[in-house]
Amino acid sequence: QVRLVESGGGLVQPGGSLTLSCAASGIAFSIQTMRWYRQAPGKEREFVALITKTSSYTNYADSRKGRFTISRDNAENTLYLQMNSLKPEDTAVYYCNTMNGRNIWGRGTQVTVSS
Repeated sequence: QVRLVESGGGLVQPGGSLTLSCAASGIAFSIQTMRWYRQAPGKEREFVALITKTSSYTNYADSRKGRFTISRDNAENTLYLQMNSLKPEDTAVYYCNTMNGRNIWGRGTQVTVSS
């Protein structure tokens, strides 16, 4: 059974940092392109970042460039998202995602940016 389990969310003040993790099981993680998405209340789910299997290529939504860093540890089957200079508009549920014949999603982790 394929599972993606996100963790690391929480409440942080504006300007703060968080690192999210996504633990993968049941798939050949090292050959998967992985993505982070997020969904704010009342809004559609949106793309955050992507990383290819060897980390040779990463891509970010424009508003996250320079503040967010996606990375992975293939030995640990884990995806990361380092988020710096967080803003209230970054408040959302963050999901990791991959494709394995179908779209696979975790349950998400809540990030709240508020003073």
